[in-house]
Amino acid sequence: MKRKVGTPKKELEKTVKGNKAEEAQMAYYPSKHLKLTKEFTYSEFKKISDKVELTQKEWSEILHISERTLQRYAKDNSAFNFSLIDRILLIDKVFKKGIEVFGNVIDFITWLKNDPVSIEGELGLHSLVSFDGVTKVLNQLGRIEYGILA
Repeated sequence: MKRKVGTPKKELEKTVKGNKAEEAQMAYYPSKHLKLTKEFTYSEFKKISDKVELTQKEWSEILHISERTLQRYAKDNSAFNFSLIDRILLIDKVFKKGIEVFGNVIDFITWLKNDPVSIEGELGLHSLVSFDGVTKVLNQLGRIEYGILA
C-alpha cells in the first residue's frame, strides 16, 4: 500500500492490520475429568495393580518411574501426576482386554511374558513401556479374539 502524503504512519499501520485475516482462537474448556487427577492416589492404583501379578519393578518400568518413587507414592498415598494417570489407565485397558480375550489374568500375563510373535514383531511385557507397544498388544489381542492368529 502506497503512503499518501500527509497520512501518519501509525494510521497506515492500523489500516493494514485491519485488512489482514486474523487466525481464529481456540476455546479451551476445563475437562470433566479434571477431578480425576486430584483423586487418583496410590490406593486407586493399588486396586488396578492387585488385579494383575506384576512386581513393583515391572510396574516401575511400565510407568517410567523408579521403584523408590513408586514406594514414596505408596507411603504417602499421594496423587499421581496426569501423565502417570493416563499411562496407568491405558495399561489397565490392556489388562481388561487381555482378561476378556484369555478368560483370566494369569493366562494373559503368561502369554505376554512368553514373548509372543505377531505380525508387527515380537511382543511381550516389555511392549507395555511404549504407546506403540501397547497398540501392538491391543491389535494382537483383537486378532486373537476374532481368530486371526497370523
